[in-house]
Amino acid sequence: MAGREELGLYPPIEPFRSGRLAVPGGHEIYYEQSGNPRGRPVVVVHGGPGGGSNGTMRRFHDPSRYHIILFDQRGCGRSIPHASLDDNTTWHLVADMERLREHVGVARWQLFGGSWGSTLSIAYAETHPERVTEMVLRGIFLLRPAEIRWFYQEGVNWLFPDAFAEFQSLIPRSERGDMIAAYHRRLTHPDRKVQIEAARAWSVFEGSTLSLIQDPERLKLFAADTYAIAFARIECHYFVNGGFLDQPDQLLANAGKLRRIPAVIVHGRYDVVTPLKNAFDLKAVWPEAELRIVANAGHAMTEPGIRHELVAATRRFSQRAD
Repeated sequence: MAGREELGLYPPIEPFRSGRLAVPGGHEIYYEQSGNPRGRPVVVVHGGPGGGSNGTMRRFHDPSRYHIILFDQRGCGRSIPHASLDDNTTWHLVADMERLREHVGVARWQLFGGSWGSTLSIAYAETHPERVTEMVLRGIFLLRPAEIRWFYQEGVNWLFPDAFAEFQSLIPRSERGDMIAAYHRRLTHPDRKVQIEAARAWSVFEGSTLSLIQDPERLKLFAADTYAIAFARIECHYFVNGGFLDQPDQLLANAGKLRRIPAVIVHGRYDVVTPLKNAFDLKAVWPEAELRIVANAGHAMTEPGIRHELVAATRRFSQRAD
């Protein structure tokens, strides 16, 4: 990293079109398009599950070269109904992405996703490999039980004992043997106040661990009721259900379907939310993918080294012929 000029984000831009797409199950998915409508299509897949998209996510691609498509997954961001768990699974979201691709009229697109966005991108690409031109993935999360245990039960508490103590304090000692289940009971409780209290604790805990240097503005966002309730409810819903995968290692087992797709994987050396072993395991079954380990970064896409590698990858792919 030393002696290299860090690539910055592209200037802020506004969408040239936005709307909601009705999908089965009573959901309406917010989506927007920005950049060059005749450019190289890319869909930006946000994290969580339940996190939602934001304007910064438009800025990793050259708007003169890319047709940039953002969307909010079921139940979060500007999609409605807000924080809904009904008909909200990995495979509903994969189907929503395919409906969105058809709706905006692109034949194939680049997948750009981090954290849960990498999970959903992999699930989509393994389902529809013929629709994917390239993949730029960050902070790999494969939804394996060990990864979920590491963060919510036993592992990250050795590195962030203070944040974990706060996360744990809401749960009686008798329930702490399964923190996911304990939080799920509260996040689906009929009393809205119980849901909000649990959602704030869950969301702030995760927000406290995302980057090497804590960002106070990020913590304010994660603590806000509207954000926290969708983020925590949907995330916990997915995790208590094993991500709705048929088998715990399904994404790795099916990685052979990815091998003809050009890809860059970016991962922070000190990512404690989705540890680097995830990227290493994915690279082992997808040797054609390029793995870029950022020496001085954690999990957040806005950390300088992570940002540099993501922008460098999108620049390089903008020159590719399909």
